Amino acid sequence: MKVLITGAKGFIGKNLIAELKNRGYAGIFEFDKDTNPALLDGYCKEADFVIHLAGVNRPKEESEFMKGNFGFTEKLLTLLKKHNNVCPIAASSSIQAALDNPYGKSKKAGEELVLEHGKQTGAKVLIYRFPNIFGKWCKPNYNSAVATFCHNIAHNLPITVNDPNAMLNLVYIDDVVAELIHALEGRENKKGDFCEVSVSYKVTLGEIANLIYSFKKSREECSVPDMSDNFTKKLYSTYLSHLPESKFSYALKMNADNRGSFTEFIKTPDRGQVSVNISKPGITKGNHWHHTKCEKFLVVSGKGVIRFRQVESDKVLEYFVSGDKLEVVDIPVGYTHNIENLGDVDMVTIMWANESFDPEKPDTHYLEV
Repeated sequence: MKVLITGAKGFIGKNLIAELKNRGYAGIFEFDKDTNPALLDGYCKEADFVIHLAGVNRPKEESEFMKGNFGFTEKLLTLLKKHNNVCPIAASSSIQAALDNPYGKSKKAGEELVLEHGKQTGAKVLIYRFPNIFGKWCKPNYNSAVATFCHNIAHNLPITVNDPNAMLNLVYIDDVVAELIHALEGRENKKGDFCEVSVSYKVTLGEIANLIYSFKKSREECSVPDMSDNFTKKLYSTYLSHLPESKFSYALKMNADNRGSFTEFIKTPDRGQVSVNISKPGITKGNHWHHTKCEKFLVVSGKGVIRFRQVESDKVLEYFVSGDKLEVVDIPVGYTHNIENLGDVDMVTIMWANESFDPEKPDTHYLEV
């Protein structure tokens, strides 16, 4: 299938084309404002499907709204008619098309052109009145408060929230791309006169700002957001895409002594804590037990032994571990335990605990194995 995509270098276009290429689509005609205009004629002749994303939303003059959102659409449809090409068209519009402002009027006029084209030619036409879209590759300080907030907070710049209770209707770019590909495959999500993305979120500006600030703070706290919430997960991915390239990494606090080191990596409110333990050759760590805290040990480098003893028993159990054979060892409650490095090099162990460490209630009781 040959697909013509207008606005190919825009926010939606870049994401859509990247995913189409991931899926093996080879016949993609990319048209943008800096594309040789003469190419559009041939694209309109050959296209089996048109995804019309080109538009203007931040012009210098109001007159450019109509020129970009109506005029170019008219040109596109005229070329399709010239070649008697009645291929399907999916056109990007905006919820602003229902409003009485210059941008909304221009989007509404573009919609009417596409709908009339469908009536005249019999071509299948799909109109998407997209709400606010967020995700990677969206320009800050352009047309997305989410992108602006993510960029500014990631770059230690202030943000302005005039009304924290203002409600935004949001869709995520991957969900937009998925819907447009569904349309390509004849499985569009059509509701009445318009098509829409099946997944959307209603969130206040204040909630968005607070979440993004929490993402920034999570580096200091070694925490991660609640990824079970789809909006939080998608917003977090968006925030990371706005990090300065010089700030992808961040330091952790390594608690080191002559035995090795212990470093907290990730803490969560509901999934426990992950840490990295390094033991020097011949060193034994542990010799304690827990009432409720349970752990998982995974030796990823070096070799050693994990020993257990039920606190009321004299029987010692031994599990030999090595980075050459990755296996997880559960540390049950009520068993005192230790881990000894039996090798000649540092032994590295990934440790998970079912709760983040609380110095006020460590639930760690010394007892030699």
